[in-house]
Amino acid sequence: MFENLTQRLERTLRTLRGQGRLTEDNIKDTLREVRMALLEADVALPVVRDFIEQVKTRAVGQEVMQSLTPGQALIKVVHDELIAIMGEANEDLNLAARPPAVVLMAGLQGSGKTTTVAKLARLLKERKKKSVLVASCDIYRPAAIDQLQTLAVEVGCEFFPSTPKDDPVDIARNALDQARKRHIDVVIIDTAGRLHVDVEMMGEIKRIHAALNPIETLFIVDSMTGQDAANSAKAFHEALPLTGIVLTKTDGDARGGAALSIRHITGKPIKFLGVGEKTDALEPFHPNRVASRILGMGDILTLIEDASRNIDQQQALKMIEKLKKGKGFDLEDMRDQVRQMKKMGGMAKIMENIPGMSSVSPKIKEKIDDKEFSRTEAIINSMTPQERRFPDIIKASRKRRIATGSGTQVQDINRLLKQFLQTQKMMKQMNKKGGIMNILRSMGQMPF
Repeated sequence: MFENLTQRLERTLRTLRGQGRLTEDNIKDTLREVRMALLEADVALPVVRDFIEQVKTRAVGQEVMQSLTPGQALIKVVHDELIAIMGEANEDLNLAARPPAVVLMAGLQGSGKTTTVAKLARLLKERKKKSVLVASCDIYRPAAIDQLQTLAVEVGCEFFPSTPKDDPVDIARNALDQARKRHIDVVIIDTAGRLHVDVEMMGEIKRIHAALNPIETLFIVDSMTGQDAANSAKAFHEALPLTGIVLTKTDGDARGGAALSIRHITGKPIKFLGVGEKTDALEPFHPNRVASRILGMGDILTLIEDASRNIDQQQALKMIEKLKKGKGFDLEDMRDQVRQMKKMGGMAKIMENIPGMSSVSPKIKEKIDDKEFSRTEAIINSMTPQERRFPDIIKASRKRRIATGSGTQVQDINRLLKQFLQTQKMMKQMNKKGGIMNILRSMGQMPF
């Protein structure tokens, strides 16, 4: 998300280097470029106008701090204004209600509501330790009911059954009654996708809302629709008292116009981002972190949070103890590292959150193929335990057997063994000298 905008802004802000003071003249061209970058990102025109005016007002005449270049000073102003238009801070779900707290999901057809219901249920269950019941009021698409039931089993939450013959309002009421009887913490109600111009369907969701009086009413919208997402959210808010927005499919959105427009146009906060198809691919929306990503500063806090959730701490400590005792890094350890990286969303996602990675050559980024993780794991799985612990014994006949077992070529085995030797050497150096700086210096030698 934001790749195009990030690259354009970085090129634009670089032109101010060497200036001693920010003036109206030396930022006029820069602001014109910023304006074009935002419009190309499909940010709504009123939002662009207000944003540029605010940046100009704050930047012109600002004394540059001794440690900052004018370019850096303007970046700070742009960063602060990006946060301002997206919301000052993350606004979490308000679950401060007598259980069960009800969350009603609304949105257009094809926006990803049903999947988002499951993602939210999983997030509440795993991160908030809440019990969750989900129910579908989408009687017009029987497959939606079946889909939600399948997803409920996958994420481990309760499912309230419904059929196309049931009345949507009755489904909602009965799901809430069951949740009360079973002492469930949160009820999430999925509704049918609808067009905001569909008077009958809008009337239906109003009746569901009136019957439930939900503490949260979230509008689910496809981020790839750009500023149309903000306009749709505004239309829905005029019919329903929305409390927040969930932007879906942001992993496929290189522009980011919806994220930058929606708060300004609707006045409602973005609460979550859908960042992939899997049920764990839902992130709380932090305006300050997103602003840092847009400007190529990375997002270390999100990276740390992802690592703390996905990395097996006991396994990591076990490997450290192994290295301390003089036992070398072997292919089983390498396989464990690959699995941890996959859990964190793959190398492309990790790089997105590392400061400075936005300036990495596109040619290098193109070479990053997360399928390599699966290929590496398949190759190591095809080895015997002895081969994993003692890679030196892997000669020609063993390579052919491993290649056949993993569906790869002998040259793939050779490449993996070469990467392994580089990583093993790096781990030895880290074990001898220690310290985080040695880890960072060694990053260039990492094979992934």
